[in-house]
Amino acid sequence: MATRKKRKRKKKGMSYQWKLVLSLLVLILLVGGLFLLDWNRRFELEVKQYPEFGIEIPVDYSLHGIDVSRYQKRINWEAVKAMDIQNIRISFVFIKATEGENDQDAQFKRNWKNARQSGLPSGAYHFFIPSRDPVKQAANFIKNVTLKPGDLPPVLDVEQTSNLPASVIQARSKVWLRLVEQHYGVKPVIYTNADFYDKYLGKAFDAYPLWVAHYYEKRKPRIKRDWTLWQHNDAGHVNGIDANVDFNVFNGDSLAFRAFLIK
Repeated sequence: MATRKKRKRKKKGMSYQWKLVLSLLVLILLVGGLFLLDWNRRFELEVKQYPEFGIEIPVDYSLHGIDVSRYQKRINWEAVKAMDIQNIRISFVFIKATEGENDQDAQFKRNWKNARQSGLPSGAYHFFIPSRDPVKQAANFIKNVTLKPGDLPPVLDVEQTSNLPASVIQARSKVWLRLVEQHYGVKPVIYTNADFYDKYLGKAFDAYPLWVAHYYEKRKPRIKRDWTLWQHNDAGHVNGIDANVDFNVFNGDSLAFRAFLIK
């Protein structure tokens, strides 16, 4: 019987399909790596960590400010004004003045006097309680707050519902805003958080300057309407204040800020 010669099997190389898959994987990894590098670069451009302030600060804004109340206790306003970290300074302050129909913040008079003496542009705000009489709340603010040219506009801090529907909150807020505008001759600012504005205020208040609280966003608050001030963090550190403090930015340059001040 004749014997057959055994043929040597040829080693098969990588198939075309597998080469294609491998090429695609390499491309995906390359693109993903470039995306991560770009994302990191963008992140670094949007915020910067300042150990002295204890927080990340958005870098797209030139005017930074704080807001305070009795919770910050006694404040050394000269130290606040003098703090300068890589050209980041405190350029303005809002101070809690009143709450409800009769209450005045325990530190308001001291803060109001000393902040102004330090040369910081200052503004006062009223903590609104929707279940209370808005006329009496406006009278409480007006009785305790005297504004002059160079001050910031008055602020209505509305962030509680008191278990009332949006229609009632809107109606009572409008009373306070109208009375305060009539007295000072300047349109008040509304302070609230982004969700509260959408749920309980909305388009009926779009004509008012908005100071919106939306923490830990990197570039800007997530809200559809225009805004003037953004409270971006509640855990900042400032020389002269022995407590955490809210940080804010003004949405504009120095010319826009001067135009925002009371004339």
